[in-house]
Amino acid sequence: MKTIGVLTSGGDSPGMNSAIRSVVRTCAHYNIKCVGIVRGFSGLIENNTKVLNTRSVRGIINRGGTFLYSARCDEFKTKEGRKLAYNNLKNSDIDGLIVIGGDGSFTGAMLLEKEYKYPVIGIPGTIDNDLFGTSHTLGYDTALNTVMDAIDKIRDTAISHHRLFFVEVMGADAGYIALNSGLAIGAQEILIPEVNMSFDNLISSLKKSKKSGKTSSIIVVAEGDKTGKNVFDLASKIEETLPKYETRVSVLGHIQRGGTPSCFDRVLGTQLGVRAVESLIDGKHGLMVGISNGKIVFTPLNKALKGKTKINKELLRMSQIMNT
Repeated sequence: MKTIGVLTSGGDSPGMNSAIRSVVRTCAHYNIKCVGIVRGFSGLIENNTKVLNTRSVRGIINRGGTFLYSARCDEFKTKEGRKLAYNNLKNSDIDGLIVIGGDGSFTGAMLLEKEYKYPVIGIPGTIDNDLFGTSHTLGYDTALNTVMDAIDKIRDTAISHHRLFFVEVMGADAGYIALNSGLAIGAQEILIPEVNMSFDNLISSLKKSKKSGKTSSIIVVAEGDKTGKNVFDLASKIEETLPKYETRVSVLGHIQRGGTPSCFDRVLGTQLGVRAVESLIDGKHGLMVGISNGKIVFTPLNKALKGKTKINKELLRMSQIMNT
């Protein structure tokens, strides 16, 4: 390994810059040249690269987003696009590639490795925390704290006006953000894709809450929940069924992706970056580097994508106890 490339792909997440910085400085420590690929797989196809050194990544550890920028690339989904990307890697004398991203990014990385026997290591960067083989993905902890802070502010208005707020958070396929933030802010109910609460059960919960004298409530809804067609439809149906409730909807959207990364995400990005580089040096590839029980672990990319992540339903049970 004389030269290692690094890129960020797909949705950005806080902590990506920490991982990039770690990759660059670890390469410098081992006297390896580091090349940053700008705008993910699109940049790889366009051969948009720049040599990175320790000064290049000065002052980025505390910044959200990604210093190398990101993009979704339909061309890389084609064999022709991947061939062009591979040729650019070889012509640039890049011996191995570190891909920081989520499931779409890892799918591309896995195809590149499979078709061209090209060494790739994945670093999980997604706020959804939905990759198998790691307890935390980069950005998840920061996103939780961002959501918690936002809902704490929404609660002030809910209490002041005796309103029922539906707060939609990201999580099209996984309810990790909704479940943990909902428990942290004391949500009345938490609606996630993994557990079908049903509309009738939600109505029963709200009736019970009203009877106990509660005048305002927060319901946290993952965007992939199917209790209603969408969060606005659900709020409308609740208002029709329980006219005494004045409902409001707040969709947090992309605010969850941004912001200064937490201490946890900065440290995690640093750990994953170091081990990603060292893995390529040791001849290990086709793997995702993650964390489990505080220790760095490795998972084959195909298993990270296809493995089933499990929501902690015990937390859901505990949230119901807290709202007794």
